[in-house]
Amino acid sequence: MKVLFFGDIVGKPGRKAFAAIAPKLRAELHADVVMANVENIAHGKGMTKSTLRELIDAGLDIGTGGNHTFSKPEALELFAAEPNILTRPVNFPDIAAGSGQKMFEVSQKKVYVLNLLGDYGMHFEQLVNPFTVMEQIMKKGLPEADAVIVDFHGETTSEKVAMGWYLDGKVGAVLGTHTHVPTADARILPKSTAYITDIGMVGLRDSSLGVDKDLALQRFLTGQKVAFEIPDHGLVAVNAVLLTFAGGRATAIEQIYREVTI
Repeated sequence: MKVLFFGDIVGKPGRKAFAAIAPKLRAELHADVVMANVENIAHGKGMTKSTLRELIDAGLDIGTGGNHTFSKPEALELFAAEPNILTRPVNFPDIAAGSGQKMFEVSQKKVYVLNLLGDYGMHFEQLVNPFTVMEQIMKKGLPEADAVIVDFHGETTSEKVAMGWYLDGKVGAVLGTHTHVPTADARILPKSTAYITDIGMVGLRDSSLGVDKDLALQRFLTGQKVAFEIPDHGLVAVNAVLLTFAGGRATAIEQIYREVTI
């Protein structure tokens, strides 16, 4: 089984690039399942019905979340309306809508997805330690699936690397998201778990993490908060990984990079 997982899709340029390239990559790479982190699709922060529908219409099978999952009030309705496509961090408080671990059936394949939010630098008072949560989940046991995939949406490389080692041999893949910058450490860990610290983003290449680079510079140069904007056109960097599984174990992970002009 092959899973094509796109990094954080950022704003309109990211959505347009995904729509333009996802169907082609799916066919080219013979992917059974297409996944992406979708917490930044609505102008870089959160998601709405219309922005999510763009991705679904382009072939998105499963969307994962992160710290901005509920930034738009509409997200609560989305989890009710689209239960077969979305996850949110499992270590959010239990009162949060949706689920952070879920079985998806796509192309006659079963994919069990766990969505985690990193503890460092996220500033969520009620967030449960991701390692504690995973320890509890492991004790209960995971269901049988063609692949078990963890999206670890985290700020620090050390925390994500540690999670990779902790889950090696227990899940099929641990994939880092959130920083929007791809790391060069995609590999299969010793006990057959695919790992990468961060997939990267689907967002404007000549930007600062997908937002207007001049506004980002202004914030750093002046020390004052500046409202970020995302230009609606430009060259988009498309970062993804292609995962191959056999018998629930990862046999390959390949970083995918394309550029799309929007």
